[in-house]
Amino acid sequence: MRFLPAFLQDPLLLQRLAALSCGVIMAGLFTFEFLRILPSIGIIGLLIAAGCYRASQPRSSSSRFPVVYYSLMGVFALNLASGLQTQAGYGAEFWRGVVLQLPFLVLPLAFLWLPGLPGKYLVRLNLLFIGLVLVSALGSTGYYLLHFDHINQLYLQSQIMPTAPDHIRFSLMVTYAVAAAVVLVSRRVLPVRWHGVLWLTMLFLVLYQHMLAVRSGLLTLYALAGVAIIWLVFWRRNYKVAAIIAAAMLAVPSLSYVTFPTFRNKFLNTQEDMGRVEQTTSANNYSLVGRVYSYRVALEIIEEHPLLGVGRANIRPAVARQYQRQFPAIEEDAYILPHNQFLFYLVAYGGIGVLLFVVCFYFPGIRIWPHYAPLLLAQYIIVTLSFLVEYTLEMQVGLTFSLLFLLLALNGQEKPLVPEQQWRPR
Repeated sequence: MRFLPAFLQDPLLLQRLAALSCGVIMAGLFTFEFLRILPSIGIIGLLIAAGCYRASQPRSSSSRFPVVYYSLMGVFALNLASGLQTQAGYGAEFWRGVVLQLPFLVLPLAFLWLPGLPGKYLVRLNLLFIGLVLVSALGSTGYYLLHFDHINQLYLQSQIMPTAPDHIRFSLMVTYAVAAAVVLVSRRVLPVRWHGVLWLTMLFLVLYQHMLAVRSGLLTLYALAGVAIIWLVFWRRNYKVAAIIAAAMLAVPSLSYVTFPTFRNKFLNTQEDMGRVEQTTSANNYSLVGRVYSYRVALEIIEEHPLLGVGRANIRPAVARQYQRQFPAIEEDAYILPHNQFLFYLVAYGGIGVLLFVVCFYFPGIRIWPHYAPLLLAQYIIVTLSFLVEYTLEMQVGLTFSLLFLLLALNGQEKPLVPEQQWRPR
């Protein structure tokens, strides 16, 4: 293409730039609190690299299954369509949502234009992410040890030790890092000297997950362990390893309860939270109680607007009105949006919108069947379980993490420019 400089027509260079941009996005997930623009820089860089590749190599940039990328873009289109319901005075909130959801347009488009990245790049990106999670977990652990008594007390007050990024999203990343480490070791795609390092990293992160004691993270970790057991028993007939994992699932929580005050205090705090669910005023001070009432508020709104919802930009005022009507004892600063992605979308888009979201978001995982894609399955499990207790896609870090690793796993299914014999991370 004449309008592109020669160096931007080099397919190998453009693939390196794309992989580098993915690395910048990953780093940005951990620096978001003090360098919010870094993930956006990575996303823009990825789009530029993919666009240049598409313009200069149109014949070699055809995807094996382009429909999966268009499907994910459908989530962005759903957000745009909801703008038709935006009430007067909430236009700024609508456009804020559009900007937030832009990765659902830009990232699938970039990966649609790219070929399969070299397997070694995909391996290195997963290793980079594991390393970033490890460094962040070590920093969090060090802070905990320096403020041991104070943080232990915080866990009795529904608070968590500081992490980068925030503890809910970070706990999901820890689970993915554990899954990626297990997959990389089991597929033997790394030199033997790396195996011990990754096993030690995985062991530390499993223990750290229990010390951090975030319910979302523990739920996803044990769900993946359960899936691994099923796979080992029914597909691999490897009963020994399955039994070891099952035994660890029983032993580690018990040991954590004895060893980690954070885990024990979180367990006690959860029990206390659950015991206060019927006390409406407890929603002002207890996080779990607050979530329960956010679900009740959401269900009331859904009953009134079952098909099309209230519109994404109108959620906050609709929720506030429902709180005032149904639960006047809950203070205004304790109003929270429904901490469940599906309920959030039911309120915003109604039943029709949620059906479209489910089809668009999960179709890629169905389309590549029967190809074996452990990292794609792991990410879908992690993200889906997080949807049950959080509105994961309403936060930039949660959305970017969810989408990036789904797309990297899908890219592992694409054909690289140079044929490869070894297994590709997917």
